[in-house]
Amino acid sequence: MHPFARFSSTKRNFLDKPKNRRAWLFVALLLPILLLLFFTSAPKHYYSFRRLQQRFRAPLNGQCKYGTVYVYDLPPIFNKKLLDNFQDLDLSNDGFGPKATDLEGVIPKDLTPAWYSTDKLAGEVMFHSRISNYKCRTYDPDSATAFYIPCYAGLASRKHLNGNFSASERDSQFESLLGWLTNQPSWKKSKGADHFIILGRISSDFRRDSEEKSGSSFLLMPPMSQTLRLSIERSPWDRLDIGMPYPTGFHPKSNSEVEKWLKFVRTRNRSKLFAFVGGKSKKIEDEDFRDLLLDQCKGFDSCKVVESEAASPAILEAYLDSNFCLQPRGDEGFGYTSRSTFDCMLAGSIPVFFWKRSIHGQYEWFLRDDPERFSVFVEEKQVRNGSSIRKVLEGYGEEEIQMMRERVSNLIPRFLYYAVAAAAGGGKEKDIRDAFEITVEGVLRRIKEASISQQ
Repeated sequence: MHPFARFSSTKRNFLDKPKNRRAWLFVALLLPILLLLFFTSAPKHYYSFRRLQQRFRAPLNGQCKYGTVYVYDLPPIFNKKLLDNFQDLDLSNDGFGPKATDLEGVIPKDLTPAWYSTDKLAGEVMFHSRISNYKCRTYDPDSATAFYIPCYAGLASRKHLNGNFSASERDSQFESLLGWLTNQPSWKKSKGADHFIILGRISSDFRRDSEEKSGSSFLLMPPMSQTLRLSIERSPWDRLDIGMPYPTGFHPKSNSEVEKWLKFVRTRNRSKLFAFVGGKSKKIEDEDFRDLLLDQCKGFDSCKVVESEAASPAILEAYLDSNFCLQPRGDEGFGYTSRSTFDCMLAGSIPVFFWKRSIHGQYEWFLRDDPERFSVFVEEKQVRNGSSIRKVLEGYGEEEIQMMRERVSNLIPRFLYYAVAAAAGGGKEKDIRDAFEITVEGVLRRIKEASISQQ
């Protein structure tokens, strides 16, 4: 007799006995109940089937060359609840803001769905939303290479930047955050050396070194002494600071949309030599310099002037119609960088800078380390001493302008933030290399290399 047949016969004899049948029936009824109690009483973080599936997805897909990222589940007061505090700030659509509905006739119709009214300070929300679906995210802190702190620090400090607030009021939320973080096992292992945070404001807003100044002292607090921080403007004296691009309004869902946009800006007929976006400045640092630029532009027919309060279609159209665009320091005069730099380059226009710090050493991961190849630098002091910007720009020949514009357009994909759905890993766009991908890969690479060097 075949051994399997003998086993089958034994099994039937066992089940034929009433006592054994009742035992099997009892086990069959009890097992589902025990499993249900186990999974409902256990912490959801560890036993959710969806989380388990996501937790092991990243290491299995072979795309995580530099490791994986663990995302802290912070108390909502440090991120989600902050969104309720600002009625004047629309951060819907994963931070992109509302759809742009006023660009018809300015850009190709089939690209308008990819445009949003994105706030320049929306980076924290956009990044948090995107990394939640990142292909190299892990739910296992013991296997993570880097740890992301999803605190909306820019939003937390927004109401305290101006007004009569004490130093303790401006720092209290960040002290609470660090109190929570420093009690986490992952933080204790490295003292924050393998952690990073996204700052939606310029980093100087978090470096208050005296009680009389505005902003917070978040980055100067001792627990932050080893943590990487990525912001829209970095300090050139801090090795832990990394500059990342300001958000623009263009958030494509596919590489094909990017290619369509590149073709549009590359073939655009530009009737103006240069453009300047910005009216008479307020009482801020270097307040008169923008006025000098405005005066130079208004006296020249081949310069397009747009008041800074104008609607975004007028600004975009000015950049699309111009070969060059003037970029004075800071949108509000306090920093050295500007959202308009990326709006200008997105339109295929060549930025003209007046402070080295506005571009040099700021966005090397994204714009490379050779800004002279895609931009023009005119010393601010030269303009104050009467130098003509017009004459400087007229010194560039048509062939040279075309070459620089081509370099600008080649950089566009590297500072865009794609729509979340396109980059979640489930679609056809497997080769996306936008600003988010470059940021996370750069952080992982830097932390991994630092870890290896210390071994």
